[in-house]
Amino acid sequence: MPSATTVLVANRGPVSFRPAEDDRLHVVRGGGGLVSGLSGADEGSALVVCAALSDSDRHAVRRSRTGRLEDLVGVEELGGTPVRMLDLDPVTFTRAYQVVANSTLWFAHHMLWSAPSRPVFDRSFARDWEAYEAYNAAFADAVSEEAGPGAHVLVQDYHLTLVPEMLRTRRPDLRIGHFSHTPWAPPEYFRLLPERMGRAILEGLLGADSVGFHTRRWAEAFVRCCADTLGAGVDGRADDGPLSVRHHGRRVRVDVNPLGVDAPALRARAAARDVEVRLETLREQVADLRVLVRVDRTELSKNIVRGLLAYRELLLTQPQWRGRVVHLAFAYPSRHDLPEYRAYTAEVMSTARAINDELGSPGWAPVLLHVEDDYARSLAAYRMADVLLVNPLRDGMNLVAKEGPVLAERGCALVLSREAGAVDQLGEGAFLVNPFDVSGTAEALHAALSLPEADRRERAKRLAEAAGAHPPSAWLRRQLDALA
Repeated sequence: MPSATTVLVANRGPVSFRPAEDDRLHVVRGGGGLVSGLSGADEGSALVVCAALSDSDRHAVRRSRTGRLEDLVGVEELGGTPVRMLDLDPVTFTRAYQVVANSTLWFAHHMLWSAPSRPVFDRSFARDWEAYEAYNAAFADAVSEEAGPGAHVLVQDYHLTLVPEMLRTRRPDLRIGHFSHTPWAPPEYFRLLPERMGRAILEGLLGADSVGFHTRRWAEAFVRCCADTLGAGVDGRADDGPLSVRHHGRRVRVDVNPLGVDAPALRARAAARDVEVRLETLREQVADLRVLVRVDRTELSKNIVRGLLAYRELLLTQPQWRGRVVHLAFAYPSRHDLPEYRAYTAEVMSTARAINDELGSPGWAPVLLHVEDDYARSLAAYRMADVLLVNPLRDGMNLVAKEGPVLAERGCALVLSREAGAVDQLGEGAFLVNPFDVSGTAEALHAALSLPEADRRERAKRLAEAAGAHPPSAWLRRQLDALA
């Protein structure tokens, strides 16, 4: 019997399972604030619906029979929120998740297609698109079964763009929201998708009552695509007022709802023992050097290689920094099942080695690169940072830009790409750069490192206040309020 009054629908859930030699289930809690904020945003019962991403996840789901993980491990291990995990056909999952979502839609919204390798829309891709439709339908079916009468359903991101319209058909009593964490492609880029696909995505999203984005820029790109592809009516484009789209007799709200960090919780996590241990190790490595920090996954949009090249140019054009600064570069592997990502990770590593070979000296390595995922070490690095470099080519928001100023103990200067969604909240206190401009980024790094301590601390204070202004619980609450 449906019972949940709030359902959060996302490809990745709050927990996963790791293999074990025995028959026990080893639960791994996921990072991020999306699910942790759900209980604070919901006054009634809530449920997370997500996909099984690994063989261990699928094994756990099959043991549960219903897919409700609290039957296996208890709701406490799930962070207090029940979870239904979907055991989807692995071939369907791969085609939908890897080929359509991560290799096509993600590239489109980040404007990263490159000839001649991408994209190729052929008969094989038509089968991939059918898998994406089936993938979304499986989520819609599960939510239809679980959601109580009139429940509020919050669907997350580009993996699940068809779910709102499917739910509207199955359960017209539901109030449905969708939120995109990526940028949104402008019409001239979006129309490069096959027409059937582009129309289906927009129609799918317009099945919602409210569609949300991190910034006004991405929201306006979406409504322009609706007008360009569907001929939909658009209200509110002339100024910064409310946006909405009129289509098939319905009016869909288009909201701007930036996500920030839970500053108190982040500071508490950064004070934990495992962070202190890593902080001690890092301090031994950097001694009394100035510290330039970056923390990213090796996603193609994060622009790590150009960041390293900008640091190299800083050392060449401002040689007074040689031996006085160290670059802690944490580039954690991402999506290594895609060949582009494996190649990019290798390029990051070879670039860092080349800088150390060219400019290093006895007792001083310009770059300390880490490629093993270690969240506690990242938090330790934030605490040490004098400068934080965040230079994505294009980013829906970027929480790294917000985490660093909150945790930097000496106050850090922020060098930030104009193409990050976070620029709307943090731009006034940051050194803004064109992410393609290596020389301009080198100049910004010099200015940030040269900033007097009092100015750096004052800037960091303003950045930290802005970073914590929209914590996850408030962000989710605003999505629910939009459906009221």
